[in-house]
Amino acid sequence: MREFNVTTTVKEYNYQELSNADAILVEEARKATFRSYVPYSHFHVGAAIALDNGQIVCGSNQENAAFSSGTCAERSACFYAGAKYPDAAFIKIAVAARDGNGEFLDTPVSPCGHCRQALMEYEGRAGHDVPLLLVGRDKVYEVPSVKSLLPLTFTEF
Repeated sequence: MREFNVTTTVKEYNYQELSNADAILVEEARKATFRSYVPYSHFHVGAAIALDNGQIVCGSNQENAAFSSGTCAERSACFYAGAKYPDAAFIKIAVAARDGNGEFLDTPVSPCGHCRQALMEYEGRAGHDVPLLLVGRDKVYEVPSVKSLLPLTFTEF
């Protein structure tokens, strides 16, 4: 038997410490939360993806009474990016969330397992690590790559 550890380094920033490009991406993710359709969970999520062609693509979660028919903000954004800009690589992703009272969460939110796997596909297509900015009310966590959130990823088909 062999034992090993899997670790992830997370950097924590306040908004004033973000680069201009990161601040714009974070703001786009925050704005996308206001375009969510969440009559059941009342949990508003927005995602913004910076592409290597200079575009920023956004998505928000969209619910449906047939619960599995809805989609998360991260998958909404990445599938739209793939459909609209199939040759553009992902550079960075930002994710923000608001609660049922309309307040941004104190603690930054992280993508669900479905979204992590979907985003892994696009990180693989990019051929490089794609950092994520996880947005909270007063702070932003930066993780170095999608793989760092899904270290034992499903990669062989």
